[in-house]
This record gives sequence, structure tokens and C-alpha cells, in this order.
Amino acid sequence: MQHIPILNIEQFEQEESLSDFYSNDLQQHLKKNAQIIHKPHKHDFFLCVLFRKGSGVHEIDFNTYPIQPGSVFFLKPGQTHSWKFDSTPEGYIFFHTPDFYELYFLNRKLTQFPFYYSLKNPPDLTLTLEELDNIAMRFKEINIEYHQSSTYKKQKLISLVNLAYIDLTRLYASYEPIKKVLSSTYLQTLETLESIIEEDYKTGKSAKFYADKLHITPKHLNRITKTTLNKTTTELITERVLLEAKRLIVHSDNSLTKVAERLGYEDYAYFSRVFKVKTGKTPLEFKKSYQ
Repeated sequence: MQHIPILNIEQFEQEESLSDFYSNDLQQHLKKNAQIIHKPHKHDFFLCVLFRKGSGVHEIDFNTYPIQPGSVFFLKPGQTHSWKFDSTPEGYIFFHTPDFYELYFLNRKLTQFPFYYSLKNPPDLTLTLEELDNIAMRFKEINIEYHQSSTYKKQKLISLVNLAYIDLTRLYASYEPIKKVLSSTYLQTLETLESIIEEDYKTGKSAKFYADKLHITPKHLNRITKTTLNKTTTELITERVLLEAKRLIVHSDNSLTKVAERLGYEDYAYFSRVFKVKTGKTPLEFKKSYQ
């Protein structure tokens, strides 16, 4: 059974001493890794890329985002993406493992930043020219530090990345304003729910399944998801299943029946009906639309 390729940070990190962090000039990065990055793929690390020049589209989990000067993209481990460029891009890219950040800041997690908090949050940001100049200086400093050998190199890189994420969060929050103050307990439960769904969506399809794991009632869990995301727990589960279905249908050679079985559906006809109700297309029609 074939799967969408998952790229490991060590495939990019070959010259430097760090095994949990990578940075490069975007043009050099794309040229150096042309054989593996233009096809749809996943990463097992967090990725942040800034475009100073260039145009095209960036597809992330079947959503298409325009590339233009000032575009910033944030990817979490496991997301599928690919690039298509209409003109030569320029900018910077860096990525790192979760431990690179979270083992240094023991009381903080990457999910504190809104662009990494939830897959429901937009993975992109478009900066003004003034904002772009300021943020680009931060990315450039990260890249310079990465490619030189200096005392306390890793400590400085972690500090610079943290500052970059803080600056980007301030800009991200100004473009994606929080409409209401949400309970910290609700947000923590939502974060845990998304983690459990990520682990169990192939077998757990009911709200009760996840409510039991969280030791709360399905009614209360639905209250939390409706308040935070305006979606029911069942909708969140179904969305995750359908996302994986789309990934496997388009980016693997598995038969449609195998895709359904892999996602926990023994009855392909039922899987096909669910898929069409939610996407407007049958699995076969969806597959053909990407060929």
C-alpha cells in the first residue's frame, strides 16, 4: 500500500551540526531540493516560510492559497502540501522539530501560537510591505545564524525563532481578530480533543467515543466545540476523516475500496455516500478532478 511521502528534517539537514532545525534562503532551498518538494508531501516538523518575491499557488490539505510578496505560511506536522510557481520566488524558510522549541521552553508549547494552535486556523498570513521588511530582517538573522558556527548557536536560534513567532502572532492576531474571549478550559479541552481525534479518527467515529476519553459528557463536549469552532464534535471527526480520504484518494495508488477500509469503513457504498454528501462528489469523481 502506497502512502503520501513524509519528509524528515534530516533529508534537508545534511551540512550543519543541528539535527532538529533547518534554515535556508528560499531560492537555494527550492533549487537544492527540487526533486522532493514540488510533489505533494508531508513533513514530520513545523515549517514557516516567508515570500519576498514571486507568485503562484500553495496547496495545503486541498485548500489553495495565493503566493505573493508578503505571503507567510505555517505548516504543522502531517499536513500535505505542494507548490506551483508562476515566477521565481525569493524569501526565507525554516523548520524544526517540536522538541527543538518545547524542550528549551519547558513551560510553553508551539500551540500557544494561533497559526499552530488548530488546523481550523488559517495557515497563511499576508504582510504589508512595511511589515514584510521588518519580518524579513528577522528571518534573515535566523538564516545567518544557522549557517555560521558560533558559541551558543542553538540557544540563539531558539530565541530568534521565538521572537519571530511572537512578531508573527501579533500580526496574525490583527488580521484574524478573536471575536470573543474564550474559556481557557474550553481551549485546553479543544486542543486535547484534536490530538485524540488525530490518533483515533480511523476507529472512533462518534462524539461519545471522544467524550468518554475526555471524561465529560457528549453534550458538554458539543458545547465546547460549538463555542470555540461553531462546529459539532461529529463534524470535527468527519472533517478529519474526509481530509485523510482526500489525501489517500489523490496522492496514493490505493483502490477506493482500500481507502475506505483504511479509514474504518467496511462498507464502501456507505463511505461513498458520506463522502458525496460532504464534498458534493463521489470518491471517483474527486479522484478524476485531480488527474
